Amino acid sequence: MSENSQFRFGAATGVGSLPGDDAREAVKTAAGTFEDFPFLPELPARGPGADMIGRSAGMLVELYARVEPSGWRLGDRPGRDTRRARAWLGEDLDALEEFTQGYEGPLKVQAVGPWTLAAALELRGGEAVLSDAGACRDLAASLAEGLRLHLAELRRRVPGAQLVLQLDEPSLTAVLRGRVRTASGYRTHRAVDRQIVEATLRDLVGVHDGGPVVVHSCAPDVPFALLRRAGVAGVSFDFALLTERDDEAIGEAVEGGTRLFAGVVPGTDGPLSDPAGSVMGVRTLWRRLGLHPGLLAEAVTVTPSCGLAGASPEYARRALAHCVRAARSLADNPE
Repeated sequence: MSENSQFRFGAATGVGSLPGDDAREAVKTAAGTFEDFPFLPELPARGPGADMIGRSAGMLVELYARVEPSGWRLGDRPGRDTRRARAWLGEDLDALEEFTQGYEGPLKVQAVGPWTLAAALELRGGEAVLSDAGACRDLAASLAEGLRLHLAELRRRVPGAQLVLQLDEPSLTAVLRGRVRTASGYRTHRAVDRQIVEATLRDLVGVHDGGPVVVHSCAPDVPFALLRRAGVAGVSFDFALLTERDDEAIGEAVEGGTRLFAGVVPGTDGPLSDPAGSVMGVRTLWRRLGLHPGLLAEAVTVTPSCGLAGASPEYARRALAHCVRAARSLADNPE
């Protein structure tokens, strides 16, 4: 079993982003819906710096990024965009502190992982950080130090929380397979060696001082085995993208104590099935793998399939509440 297998995760939580631009309202929704596993929401609708990449760029130590027409680019000094990203994060932390007074239990916070950040951030010349191995190392070290400070701040503000760090890595598979496009769009960057990818992620996992780290990717072909070797406690994914090719890796992950964050509730507006229907695929997978039904509630956290930034506020609230009901259905009727 993994060293985090005894950690008590909640039965359901959100992925990260929510619609709207009101930090207090978003945190109130996240904390009120998931009473035993709240998360710190991200609100990209506020603009650059509140988006996934900009928010994490604002956490970097001794590296600074600014917005260019092509995206986020590293620069020499902190400018308006860095200050804005940090101000919004501070606003979010104020709201989190307000709505988690006295809370004790798991609390999830998100940041972009080193490889998706390297694929998204540009060097001064306009090419991705991913194009330069030394720049990738510097970026990962800067992110690690920024996350240390961020987690320390969270412990100070919510002292009863058991922090779960989620690293968002939607570009991870593309990095491993050499599918990240160059600035011109005509070529792709060379695939990064799997051992380097794994070692970098392991270093980031180590930042959390023995606390659980989850990696989220809503892309196909999530590298479950690599993530397990890197020491993650859980893998968050879009359940609809799984194929039977993933069965063996998932079975080994569950038996090794890795938590599955199963994204079974659609991330954009549409009709929701009944709660039992939403987790039917999870039960089917369990039977196919020959896993004990009693393990289900111990091994699975129910989430939306991806962030909810593109959903309407009303649907987002319904989707989060639906995750709680679906998780209850899974616990009550594992078979």
